[in-house]
Amino acid sequence: MNMTNTTRFLLGCMIVSLQAVAQTTAPAPANSQFQLSAINVTGKPVAKVNGTVLTDRDLLHEMMIIFPYARQHGGKFPKTMEADIRRGALSMLEFEELVYQEAERRRTNVPSARLDKAMLDFQDQFSSPDEFHSYLKDECGGSLHMLRDKIRRSILISDFLGAEVNRKAVITEAQVREHYRKNSARFFSAESVSIQTISIAIPDKPTSKQEADSRKRAEDALTQARKTKSYEEFGMLAEKVSEDDWRVMMGDHQFVTRDQMPPEVAKVAFALKTGQTSDLIRAENSFCVVRVNARKDAHQASYDQVKESLKKELEGTKVDALRQALHQQLRKNARVEEL
Repeated sequence: MNMTNTTRFLLGCMIVSLQAVAQTTAPAPANSQFQLSAINVTGKPVAKVNGTVLTDRDLLHEMMIIFPYARQHGGKFPKTMEADIRRGALSMLEFEELVYQEAERRRTNVPSARLDKAMLDFQDQFSSPDEFHSYLKDECGGSLHMLRDKIRRSILISDFLGAEVNRKAVITEAQVREHYRKNSARFFSAESVSIQTISIAIPDKPTSKQEADSRKRAEDALTQARKTKSYEEFGMLAEKVSEDDWRVMMGDHQFVTRDQMPPEVAKVAFALKTGQTSDLIRAENSFCVVRVNARKDAHQASYDQVKESLKKELEGTKVDALRQALHQQLRKNARVEEL
């Protein structure tokens, strides 16, 4: 098992100990989409694949791989995202079990020397022997034999996917160049500005008093915004007073083009110089203050500029297609039950 697979295995296993430190993690923002939900792991079955039972512990391992930020919050997930994360993790869990079973059916061999080295590589990732033994106790009941079986399973899955997916997904430079030639318009970038915003909401069909109240809050925010001298200061103010979803990202929209903004905002933003802050802008259902942090002229990216990222993109697309086809093929004659 190479380092990438060892690392993935570690990420997928060191879960239970994280739940013990949940109370020491920083609280999430108050925005409802960031309210966290804990997953109660009891070892109950969540699925069966050809009779093999997969548990909620296995499921949580996969959920943590899909959404690694949960580690910062003791294994908790945003409530609004939890169902989608769970669905994706369950599908991945079933797929990996099907792959493992197919590799075993083909009697794929893992040489002892390779497995010995993988065991040592895995142990080396722990900061101390005590940390490793704590993991071994929590995840493998203290059994090195069970750990060896888990690592062997990970190797079999990785090797099978390498042969059936990754190597078949390789894209040649000629293919990359041809894709660029046929889709050169994709690599044209319109003029754009990197902006931060502070927005004060206006109610739908506001009364005169409601609009006046919103304007007063917006004018107060503008006064404070004009005193800021940097990205960080403006961003901290946005987190404090802005009333849109961008506030949790310091009001940072990064680079946006004219057609990605309301016309009233675009007209002002593209007239500002880097580092300047706008006056109040009445746009849609809010009063808005904009700070411009950088600008990019319209440009056509050359093949040399995009070839590496384009190759990764094309290979990623092919990997996804091959994995999906393999999953469908393996499920065709399998018995998969979700409990």
